[in-house]
Amino acid sequence: MNRTTREAWAQAGRRLLVKAVEEFAYEEFLVPEPDASAEAPDAYRLEFGDGVHWTFRAARGTFGTWRLVPGTLRRHPAPEDGALGPERLLLDARQVLGWDGPTTAEVLRELTATRRAEAEVIARALPAAGLADLDHLDLEAHQDGHPCMLLNKGRLGFSASDAAAYAPEAAGTVFLLWAGIHRSLASYSGVEGLDEDTLLAEELDEDTRKQFAAALQESCAETGYATDDFHWLPVHPFHWDEAVAPLFAPYLADGRVVLLGEGPDRYRPLQSIRTLANLDHPHRRNVKVPLLIRNTLVWRGLSTGPTKAAPDVSAWLHAVREADPYLRDELRFHPLGEVAGVAVHHPLYESVQDAPYRYHELLGAVWREPVAALLEEGEQARTMAALLKVGSDGRALVSELVERSGQAPRAWLTRFFQALLPGLLHYLYRYGTAFCPHGENTVVLYDSTDTPLGIAVKDFAEDVNLLPGDRPEYAGLSERADALLLRWPAGELAHSLLSAVFAGHFRFFAPLVAEHLGVPEEGFWGMVRAEIERYHTRFPELAERFEEFGLLAPEFDRVALNREQLLGGGFHDRAEKDEGFDVVHGTLANPLATAAAHAQAEAQAQAQAPQEQI
Repeated sequence: MNRTTREAWAQAGRRLLVKAVEEFAYEEFLVPEPDASAEAPDAYRLEFGDGVHWTFRAARGTFGTWRLVPGTLRRHPAPEDGALGPERLLLDARQVLGWDGPTTAEVLRELTATRRAEAEVIARALPAAGLADLDHLDLEAHQDGHPCMLLNKGRLGFSASDAAAYAPEAAGTVFLLWAGIHRSLASYSGVEGLDEDTLLAEELDEDTRKQFAAALQESCAETGYATDDFHWLPVHPFHWDEAVAPLFAPYLADGRVVLLGEGPDRYRPLQSIRTLANLDHPHRRNVKVPLLIRNTLVWRGLSTGPTKAAPDVSAWLHAVREADPYLRDELRFHPLGEVAGVAVHHPLYESVQDAPYRYHELLGAVWREPVAALLEEGEQARTMAALLKVGSDGRALVSELVERSGQAPRAWLTRFFQALLPGLLHYLYRYGTAFCPHGENTVVLYDSTDTPLGIAVKDFAEDVNLLPGDRPEYAGLSERADALLLRWPAGELAHSLLSAVFAGHFRFFAPLVAEHLGVPEEGFWGMVRAEIERYHTRFPELAERFEEFGLLAPEFDRVALNREQLLGGGFHDRAEKDEGFDVVHGTLANPLATAAAHAQAEAQAQAQAPQEQI
């Protein structure tokens, strides 16, 4: 990264300060009260004690969202140094939030790292047209991070030089190291027809395989191990230096872990950081590798159980799709299969069962199908998160896409909802299966005019959830996949849409659409409901499940990610990764419950314009 400029740093601070107030108020982490001293009905204040309070004006939106009126946020008294940044707000709020010294310092550490990364995004900002011209890998470097979470780009564990080399916003290239791991420590799993030799032949050219084989042969000549007893896997260079070399030192010494060399292909980190795409051979698979860093809520390792089971889960999801004519023939819906994995154990730390969970997910690799392999001539892909992006010219990316499509905004949005929702609804209703389709996990596919065609979804082994019980829909699951996947009642499984998509993405997308495309929020939600009801009409035999999942219910639980992160859960060195349901606080009014009239109008409009259907 280049030196952070004063203006980029200041702009990043303003963004994060407003986000802190809006999202903390949304989660009722901080509770604004009407400001009786102000004449405006939209005036509010936050009391922090010791004579300190903050004031602002705000509109209220869907889900009770707070939207600050620009330029109205003030601290009383004004800070002596004139610096009104997110750091000052969090220090003022410390007593209200109940933070002790270690927690406060850790929050400030992650805030500073996030602000620096945000400043890097700002420094590289492009106008909307420039963003629209980027391919999906280059666009990854311009994303703004999780829209709900304040501290969304901390990457704690990275040094400044690490961030410059490996953070997505740096848009750099990474050369992966490769290691050989003895089968006493590692195991390979793959989908049917993809054995280890086939995988390596497809991921590494012949000269590289020969070079690596020679390095392994040389090591085995000294240690006495057989070369055929080793599994090969890529390792992130940061992780080799930070975790493998020091923590696997006993196995490096006895020859059960062997550094084979550096691969020749250039990779680019995606927003998830530990998943990288091949720049030199885009049709080669993405690789997901552990990183000994903490970002947002968790340490970014790879657990052995999910790594082993990932190909089984992917094979089952693909089998469901291929056996269902609606998914297979009528929709462009692609589960991006995690087709192979190498899981690596660490006997020393496994003997300490109550060690922090990061010590139980130190090494491994998962190979995932690349988005590039799905695209036909002229097609493009962008994460759903990219639709929240506003260019340096103040124009939204979605405005540029709509203009390029030649369609009216409502027609384009109709195509977007038709591309996004039916496949997710069908897996949920018909098969009791929920993905985690938040903005980064959902990739929207576009035709040559930038009109949405369908979606691809990713992250399966730990982020696909099922209903409780032994159901016929799950008959094709392998034993290890069935044992791995978490089970939730229908109402909680429905949060895959209610929280991940509606409250977690559309809560931000709807007002952006209103501002930049001129479609009011009530019309937006009417279109969403119309698409859900279109699915309901298509599959009336699932009516009982429609009620069970309750997507149109009057209210649902509020998932509070900042509460989960900042009340200590993200800082604890827990022995168990938090596999429970997300922290919830209170309930939200569901805009879909009151969108019926608008949905009916949208349905009538669609019926009069069948050419708009996919």
